[in-house]
Amino acid sequence: MARSRIDLHLISDATGETLNSLARACLSQFEGIAAVQHRWPLIRSRFQLERVLAGIEHEPGPVLYTLTDRSLRTELESFCQRLGLPAVSVLDPTLDMLAAYVGAGIAGKPGRQYVLDADYFRRIDAMHYVLAHDDGQGEEGILEADVILVGVSRSSKTPTSFYLANRGIKAANVPLVPGVPPPAVLDRADRPIIGLTIAVDALIEIRRHRLKMIGAQTMQVEESAYVDPEAVRAELVAAKRLCAARGWPMIDVTRRSIEETATTVLQLMETWQQRRAEAARPTGPSP
Repeated sequence: MARSRIDLHLISDATGETLNSLARACLSQFEGIAAVQHRWPLIRSRFQLERVLAGIEHEPGPVLYTLTDRSLRTELESFCQRLGLPAVSVLDPTLDMLAAYVGAGIAGKPGRQYVLDADYFRRIDAMHYVLAHDDGQGEEGILEADVILVGVSRSSKTPTSFYLANRGIKAANVPLVPGVPPPAVLDRADRPIIGLTIAVDALIEIRRHRLKMIGAQTMQVEESAYVDPEAVRAELVAAKRLCAARGWPMIDVTRRSIEETATTVLQLMETWQQRRAEAARPTGPSP
């Protein structure tokens, strides 16, 4: 029998971010399903697990888990089996495949992806960089970016930059303001520069919401060139022409999530780096 509502339990011995992302991706494939997600992070003892089991019994539903402690896994699986609930260890198939291919055992230590290694500090450094260079701040420091995002106001530059920072990418973002030339530092930037654009109607809606959030009066919102359809359309056209003239690729973010926009940015960065490497190769005859 089809269900319109489910309780989904996400149990992890670490932060649970892996499970959260997986659950979000899977649930997006089901229309008309209301899923109540019960998150149980940092479950590393039998005492903590008992609290989880009580929660599952009170609000039964499928279980997704990432537990490395064998005794905790066994107890959870047995409990779910008694209640007739499905329980899946989501990392097992991938870990088993890698272990077989590598020919090595699995460490079995919770939260190893969050150790304070070089990658962790690179991501923290990138986050600090984005904070210091958001919305055109710290102009000279823009030359230190891994990528530079440009676009009109409210075109998702900032959230995309922060998402990239979480991947260890230093992303500067520069607003394209009507009637104001872009910063001269962009002419000296030996970095990929990528424009973000958006549909007129979507941008106006975002800007209206922004104005209301900061307390603008209704009359001011209606009369502002910031949300005037013709002015917004001209602003977007000018930004597109600028990017085309400078050879900067553009991404239309209208129907993209931040994750999808960031992924496209990474792909364009890779293309830019490949072209740069090809241009640096010697073209003369071999000696």
